[in-house]
Amino acid sequence: MTTDLEPGVTELLRRLYASFNARDIDDIVTVLSPEVDWPNMIDGVRATGPAAVREYWRRQFDSIDPRVEPRAITPEPDGRICVEVHQVVRTLDGEVLADQMVHHLYTIRGGLVERMDVRAPGGPWPTPTSLQ
Repeated sequence: MTTDLEPGVTELLRRLYASFNARDIDDIVTVLSPEVDWPNMIDGVRATGPAAVREYWRRQFDSIDPRVEPRAITPEPDGRICVEVHQVVRTLDGEVLADQMVHHLYTIRGGLVERMDVRAPGGPWPTPTSLQ
């Protein structure tokens, strides 16, 4: 059971969120494993590999304006890292579509993000339609 975060994990995740909010996809993909497995919440499937994640984010940023602010970063008993985030999703015109707390669960190996999952705090995994 992991009780402490490995050195550098907090900084890595804070950088990832800052780059996401700045729409700096080029910076984000530098911290993704070549085999990264990421949830594609638009289509309800998984994006595999940095190129697929890059394309997913490009499509996402072309259609909505998501912002995520990390509030807490804690280790999970299974070794994943849970980031509690305040997520606000707006239309490109600024209308709020979602304003909620969610958990992002990361698997990090060798200083790279290998997998990310999303869940509602204390609840079921959100479906793609629940985030639109």
